[in-house]
Amino acid sequence: MSFFDDEPDEPTRVTRPARPRRAASTGGSAATAGTPPPDIARRRQFVLFGGLAVIALLLIITVKSCSSTAHKNALKDYNRDVTSIVQSSDGTVSKQLFDVLSGGGGNKDVQVAVQQVRLEAEQDAKRAKGLDAPDDVADAQHDFEMVMNFRLAGVTEIAGQLNKALSNQPSAAEAIRRIAGQMQGFLASDVVYSQRVAPLIKDALDDNDIHDQTVPASKFLPSIGWLDAGKVGEKLNPSAGADGSGSTGTGAPKPGTHGHGLVQTKANGVTLQPGTAINRVPSKAPLPVEVTYANQGENDETNVTINVKITGGPKPISVNKRLNQTKAGTQAAVTINLPTVPPKGSSTTMTVSIKPVNGEQKTDNNNATYTVLFN
Repeated sequence: MSFFDDEPDEPTRVTRPARPRRAASTGGSAATAGTPPPDIARRRQFVLFGGLAVIALLLIITVKSCSSTAHKNALKDYNRDVTSIVQSSDGTVSKQLFDVLSGGGGNKDVQVAVQQVRLEAEQDAKRAKGLDAPDDVADAQHDFEMVMNFRLAGVTEIAGQLNKALSNQPSAAEAIRRIAGQMQGFLASDVVYSQRVAPLIKDALDDNDIHDQTVPASKFLPSIGWLDAGKVGEKLNPSAGADGSGSTGTGAPKPGTHGHGLVQTKANGVTLQPGTAINRVPSKAPLPVEVTYANQGENDETNVTINVKITGGPKPISVNKRLNQTKAGTQAAVTINLPTVPPKGSSTTMTVSIKPVNGEQKTDNNNATYTVLFN
């Protein structure tokens, strides 16, 4: 027996075989543990798709709401812009134009005033053309531009004819008729606005549930009386003739003589001396001007116009008085009240004129000019 035989045997190392990996399987209990049952999977998919649909719907509603709000704001902005232009056209252009035409007078201040009115009308027309109009009011915008162009064209033509209309030339009558013709354009602009522009804007606002807006009204022509050339002549230049012909009435005059003569003028009780003599008159409104006249013809006359005009102050003052009838061969007086007077210290010229009647041959005694100092 060897020495080594006496030693105990070394324990044998046992190596266990490696546990095989569990192979993935699509069947049996393994599939059940890794994947939810079909009904649960479908339920989860339904919830997912439902959530996505709700999110998409909310996005669509939000976008649509924002778009609707923006559209409503655009319509409101458009209505406000139209309102601003209308206020300028009616409150500035129309008012200043007819103030000038009512005052008459042929000084440079009148010419400057009308040119300023024309520039305002031109600016209003440009603003109207430049409006950003939503599709809902496209037709209203087209008609609104037409309205403002009518007004600009009329003011421009009047500015061009005013010099002739205020003159003592024979062309004054034709110029007055041309100015009266432009009043029809102003009337047309008022009709188009009231019958087309305003209703179309209101319909667009109502269709979009906008009820906190007021569509403005517009009236450029103060009165249909301005359509009559005779009325325009009386306001602008009575000596040119109320009917534009230089005399009252038309057709052949009655046999016999016709006409009037200016006898005397008093202003606020002061008898005025014609020519360059200085007449001192109290500067107090209203100013009563008493005009004494005589019917020097052999015929009664109807619709006789007497005009009192003051120039040289801050702005012209002109007032007409129409007499229904004057009796042949008689003398009478009429008082014409001027609503305003020039300020104290103003040196002015007052012109009193009796418009020639039909058949009147002698007209050099129909007018008188006075130098008046208001104190």
